Amino acid sequence: MVLALVAGCQMTASDLKESAFRPSDNPVTVDSVSRNNRLAELARSQHPRILATYGGEYSDPKLERMVAKVVGNLTTVSGNPGQTYRITILNSPNVNAFALPGGYLYVTRGLLALANDSAELAAVISHEMGHVTANHGIQRQQKEAEEVLATKVVTDVLGESPSAKVALIRGKLRLAQFSRNQELEADAIGIKASGQAGFDPFAAGRFLQSMAAYSDFRSVSGATDPSLDFLASHPNAPQRIELAQRHARQFDTPGSGVTDRDSFLDGIDGLLFGDTPEEGYVRGTTFLHPRLGISFSVPAGFVIDNSAAAVTATGPGDMAIRFDGVSIDGNMALTDYLRSGWVSGLEDGTVRAETINGNEAAVAKARADGWQFDVAVIRANGQVYRLLTAAPVASTSLDAVARSVSGTFHVLSAAEKAALKPLRIRVVTVRPGQTIGTLAASMVGVDRKLDLFRVINGLAPGAAVSTGYRVKIITDR
Repeated sequence: MVLALVAGCQMTASDLKESAFRPSDNPVTVDSVSRNNRLAELARSQHPRILATYGGEYSDPKLERMVAKVVGNLTTVSGNPGQTYRITILNSPNVNAFALPGGYLYVTRGLLALANDSAELAAVISHEMGHVTANHGIQRQQKEAEEVLATKVVTDVLGESPSAKVALIRGKLRLAQFSRNQELEADAIGIKASGQAGFDPFAAGRFLQSMAAYSDFRSVSGATDPSLDFLASHPNAPQRIELAQRHARQFDTPGSGVTDRDSFLDGIDGLLFGDTPEEGYVRGTTFLHPRLGISFSVPAGFVIDNSAAAVTATGPGDMAIRFDGVSIDGNMALTDYLRSGWVSGLEDGTVRAETINGNEAAVAKARADGWQFDVAVIRANGQVYRLLTAAPVASTSLDAVARSVSGTFHVLSAAEKAALKPLRIRVVTVRPGQTIGTLAASMVGVDRKLDLFRVINGLAPGAAVSTGYRVKIITDR
């Protein structure tokens, strides 16, 4: 948690030093904020939900000091210098940042991993500060309350008639347009603030382009949860980027502001990238969980998506795989568990006991709503795991894929668990002879290395790197 409690009227930019912004030994907590502040009350109620949704807080004092330094510079030119801001770094690989009423600002470690300098981070944070300054949280809540009331009136009076649906759609479009207007207003406020604080004002447009490139990359390679990303809640379009650049030109020409790139890169060096040990790791087509001590693989052509609720994979022919764990009575036979009612369309005659790589197991088939399913349950280390493979009824690949996946399930050895390390961002300096290709090839644990290297370093197609330039790579070392 990073706390920035600097009133702009009390400190000048020349007074700002990194040493002045350290994680507080006596931080302001949600409960210590004035209970008479209605905005803080709203934020207090939402804060735990946000932490639960985005993996809790990410703690790294070096990173926190870097973020706090950026926030401290921005507060000196804030449109509301008396506003107290509380910054939370969220332990999520998703790329997002947002604000709550009362000065609560959030940025994910995924966003920090994508940014390339302090000016880009300042652009994001000042944008969210703009929402707070303009009271967008309250405006949005009022608008949503009006929309809920309007929806109730329409459905109560008109029922499910076509005219009722048209009215609801129009209402939702009005709400969406209001949101877009808020975003553009926050862009204008944020770019002005970051420019006045001395940061490169063109960083906003630059980072919008980076986020769009990352979104495109993930749409091909598979995303953890796109609904949690910045672009899902913040409209992004070429026109918005052009507007951001137009606002930036009011300050100066590109390259005129401070980027503070080295300080930013020093702060994110060692930053966790991707999944946490608690969620398990995806390495290509293999899922490994060091804490649970298990692993399985999916066939080539499938993309694994690891979320807190389950591990899923999608592949050719509209096939899908789901993996999760469940607690059941240790004395219950796995064949009885398959017949206990949780499998819709179970074909009882297909239920049979098996052994998979030395582990007690049971398998069965099911059919429902145009789909066929293969279900495998496996008991390992006192836990029961479920592997569900689904395919359209016309598919002839179900058996082969399902047996391939369940056949790879195994308990990790002590050596395998010890060898598993989380992926991290490492900042390296380009040496003579190194190219984008060789640097990308040095990354581990990720697919489409060259494309991802370009995206995380903000490099356009055809760009090159020169000796002495600092870049980010992803590695488990």
